[in-house]
Amino acid sequence: MKKNFIILFLLSLSITILAQDIDYKKGMIQVNGKDYAKMEVTKQNFGLTKSFEVFSLSGEKIIIAAPATEFESDKNDNSYLFYRVTFLTSNQVGIFKVSSLSQEKSFAKLVGGSGILINDKADDNKVREFIAAKGASPSIAVNYTLVNRNRVWPISLQKDKNIEQNSKIIGSFKPVGSQNGLDMYEFMLPSGVIIAKVSFAGGNNAQNMELFTAKDNLKRTVPIPQKEKILAADVSIDKNQFTLKRITQWLVDNQYL
Repeated sequence: MKKNFIILFLLSLSITILAQDIDYKKGMIQVNGKDYAKMEVTKQNFGLTKSFEVFSLSGEKIIIAAPATEFESDKNDNSYLFYRVTFLTSNQVGIFKVSSLSQEKSFAKLVGGSGILINDKADDNKVREFIAAKGASPSIAVNYTLVNRNRVWPISLQKDKNIEQNSKIIGSFKPVGSQNGLDMYEFMLPSGVIIAKVSFAGGNNAQNMELFTAKDNLKRTVPIPQKEKILAADVSIDKNQFTLKRITQWLVDNQYL
């Protein structure tokens, strides 16, 4: 019985030691009531987001953190933001989740529980462990914004593989190979973002295409019947330019290009 009591006491003691009370008061990150690091907050985007600079108690700047807007958050969860955290003294960078509400307190809690400071200095090994244990690996958010133009103008394919409408480049295409009688192409926005991958058989007389659209992650078969049988075509643009133009028109009509 006495042995069991000692085990329970040691277990409760270890839990108490591991538990940390982290707070942020008057520009200071505190751990278990003691000052741990200084933090400066800069408001951005009319106060909706904030950036942070963290200093050791001796005044050495050790962290710069700012929202990483290129990463895509969960569409069903807006409770957090991704932050790029640069550890200056260790020359390391990590991506972390920070609560979208009370961002400074959330970030202060993250830093306070990191354990990266030893004797008021950032420890390189602890920084690496912290990034590995608490860091995030989000997907990059892709911008599918279309070119603003007058859509009543006809679409034209150019010899340089660009696609134009109303004298504006709205995208491009490129052949990516042929396999088992299928010709394969990719369609891009001017930014280089791939919007669609297509494959079809029959050249300029193709009747259907296998289409993958990246924006909605859909793959399906789409009919693209030619009205007249084409026996010969100018290959200065592409050997399949008639089919490619019909595919391009479909992409424009369906708001992918």
